[in-house]
Amino acid sequence: MRFLVFTLGFVLSTVTTASTTASEKQLLWGDTHVHTTYSSDAYMNTNFTADPDTAYRYARGLPVVHPYHQARIQIETPLDFLVVADHAEMLGVIRTIHLEGVDYTGMGMAESVRAWLVEKVLAYGLASENNRALFVAALPEPMSATEAAASSGFSDNASLIPEMMPAQIDSWRKITNLADQHNNPGKFTVMIGWEWTSLPGGSNLHRVVITDGDAHSAQRYQPFSLNDSQYPEDLWAWLEKTAPIAEADFIAIPHNSNISKGFMFGETSLRGEPIDQEYAERRIKWEPLAEVTQTKGDSETHPLLSPDDPFADFETYINYIQRSWQPYEARPGDYIRSALKRGLAIEQQTGTNPYQFGVIGSTDVHTALPSAEEANFQGKFPRDSIPANKQGNDDGDERRVTGWSMSASGLTAVWAEENTRSSILAAMKRKEVYATTGPRIRLQFFAGSDLGITDLKAENSDQRGVPMGGELGALNSSPAFLVKAIKDPVGANLDRVQIIKGWIDDQGQSQEQVYDIAWSGERQLDSDGNLPAVENTVDKTTARYSNTTGAAQLATVWQDPDFNPAQSAFYYVRVLQIPTPRHSFYDAVAMGMKSAGKFPDTIQERAYSSPIWYRP
Repeated sequence: MRFLVFTLGFVLSTVTTASTTASEKQLLWGDTHVHTTYSSDAYMNTNFTADPDTAYRYARGLPVVHPYHQARIQIETPLDFLVVADHAEMLGVIRTIHLEGVDYTGMGMAESVRAWLVEKVLAYGLASENNRALFVAALPEPMSATEAAASSGFSDNASLIPEMMPAQIDSWRKITNLADQHNNPGKFTVMIGWEWTSLPGGSNLHRVVITDGDAHSAQRYQPFSLNDSQYPEDLWAWLEKTAPIAEADFIAIPHNSNISKGFMFGETSLRGEPIDQEYAERRIKWEPLAEVTQTKGDSETHPLLSPDDPFADFETYINYIQRSWQPYEARPGDYIRSALKRGLAIEQQTGTNPYQFGVIGSTDVHTALPSAEEANFQGKFPRDSIPANKQGNDDGDERRVTGWSMSASGLTAVWAEENTRSSILAAMKRKEVYATTGPRIRLQFFAGSDLGITDLKAENSDQRGVPMGGELGALNSSPAFLVKAIKDPVGANLDRVQIIKGWIDDQGQSQEQVYDIAWSGERQLDSDGNLPAVENTVDKTTARYSNTTGAAQLATVWQDPDFNPAQSAFYYVRVLQIPTPRHSFYDAVAMGMKSAGKFPDTIQERAYSSPIWYRP
């Protein structure tokens, strides 16, 4: 194996500066997926007060009032940008019915009676402690994969709620106007977005749609929703048609692929049709990114799909979004790594890779509070902010979802020329972005034919190589991969840096390999190429850890010892922190417990780069 590892202080003064390359890109931190009181499922889960204004003020570092316990709270480290992505389906409708009642205009007798009953049921349910039952009742029943593809995506109960388009139009107007009011180019960027929530038979096919347009642009259309179609191809067609009307650009980001029942990154379309070049080109145009980590678990890979990866079982989430439980089954179409490999195989058949995407992280919180800090996690839903509520009735039953089932994750890191809507979206489209599970790990990743040691000190590596998200053409020998990683300034040290490679072998089989390329301390690879675990410094009585182990920074130039110039491949970086307490363990210690039961006391937070692809 050929690599050079540097953990010395000479990089620190260079790579911690705000200006990063000759093109003056800067590293921006944000959350692309936050729900507020305007999302009907958030409202049904007791978010009665936290609106987009609350979200933006919290993200900027201002103290706000929590929507459940009403205490003053504050983010530890402010964000640079934010996307409020409330559900397009019934946007603001539950909130409007609860606060103002049903608009009966134009309803017949039977429809009016039904709407009146819905209004009374909502009022009773929202006033009770069991208001989550309203949300569960609106979920679809589980179906087989074949049945899910043909289902309507709605449960019978959900369809009983009046659509109330005037409420949705008014809500969209308020949401977009608030976005413009808080948008402060150069200092704090607010990007307008929403979530398209396709959920056929409990198969999570949700997308977050983001635009670089302003409120005036966004008010030329009403967000595309599940009422329009459950098929992503129809969403892409709508984006194609709407972009010139809105005079703005869009992207759609798949999220929570881990619970898609194999459909998110399938071998065929959701309609069961073969993926051809036209489908692949349209998909990668509108979906250049995928969400790799969030509160409902990590979607990088799974132990059953990557059995030789000792870090594959990380924040594994096994609960589908549906009315009743069914056993979890990990499928290749659910996970990012297997999707990247599948994309290489499809490209061999069609000439285009539909899964040549970069990765981001986000929270998907329904509190309006972009909270990805383990020690300051405000929960996915408002009730989850209190340790006893988050613990719930955890009796060890894997079918029971509690606040401890959720991850305090994740964040999007963007290398952009400036902190503006257009610059951030442009960086997303070129995939010069990466994800972390919460920590602000600073990561740079380049590849080129002549990168070397001197480039570790330079800030213009993108002039000599391609950055994350880019492509390399045919080479006779392995490119050099340059990686620089620096710890969160207020967080834990780094354990190791890894490169994950995926390719299709000469027999047409997809393969993967994890390489440890840089690490802290004096550890050495054993005879099997494995690196010993870093020391765990977490004190099980105080929920504190120590940075007496690990490294503040890791930097390396590495070449692939197994490089085959004739084989297409992808490479992405995974950076691991030393072990730190999980949010559930902080809660357990606060409540005088020795552990959080079935949940791990410690985790190794991480960063995932967008891949670099090699094409012969």
